[in-house]
Amino acid sequence: MHNKMKAKEVAAILEEFAPCSFQESWDNAGFCIGSPEQEVTGVLLGLDCTESLLDEAVACGANLIITHHPMIFQGLKKIHPDDNVGRLVYKAIQHNLVVYSAHTNADKVFGGVSDWMMDRLGLTDCQILDPEVGVQDASGRPVGLGMVGNWAEPVAPEAFLERVKTAFGTPCLRASAPLNRPIRRVAVCGGSGTSLLAAARRAGADAFLCGDVSYHHFFTDEQLWLVDVGHFESEIGIVDRFFTILQEKISNFAVRKTAKTNNPVYYY
Repeated sequence: MHNKMKAKEVAAILEEFAPCSFQESWDNAGFCIGSPEQEVTGVLLGLDCTESLLDEAVACGANLIITHHPMIFQGLKKIHPDDNVGRLVYKAIQHNLVVYSAHTNADKVFGGVSDWMMDRLGLTDCQILDPEVGVQDASGRPVGLGMVGNWAEPVAPEAFLERVKTAFGTPCLRASAPLNRPIRRVAVCGGSGTSLLAAARRAGADAFLCGDVSYHHFFTDEQLWLVDVGHFESEIGIVDRFFTILQEKISNFAVRKTAKTNNPVYYY
């Protein structure tokens, strides 16, 4: 039975799935707080490294936190408990916690965020939407942001919206003007995905699902239906993916998913 492991040994399991080298140049995936050499006795998984997640880790005895979103995105000039990020850094260090993230590297691989979205929608013939030239995973498959796939049968616009809401557990959607034809080919990107609008058009998608769509992006052409499913809603499934990967490799080690839903967006 695994009682203790080094933090880097746990991280290595996730990096077999999503190597840190795949992350975007602006990203900050990997170890954020603590040493990779530190011995850890438990892991807590979440989407975001919030104060409540840190408190939960302390309460359940997990000293390695793994999230999708990095705690620190940009360089810090000071660490102060009155600052939101500074307070998190303060608390993590005070409690000797190691904090690690798998972010855009987990967005860009088969089995990652976009792949989870495709599974939720029941799409098949799935391909990377914006593959990186010359980059492949260990199995020789392309790596890149977003995915595109098809339904066996076209779906009417109204039924499409209901299917999307059910798939991502959201009570409402923001979308551009609806298409007047059935939807069969769908592109997706977890999180902020409007940079892939052109790629979705090139891929021949009828609809493109992502999060963080701004007002002006909704002025899209009549050939592509743009739907904002929410940032949290489009990515939360990666926590389950991380859990499954770790459980398969270290089933006797204490790996937990957060018991709390930490979507910062509320719907009324």
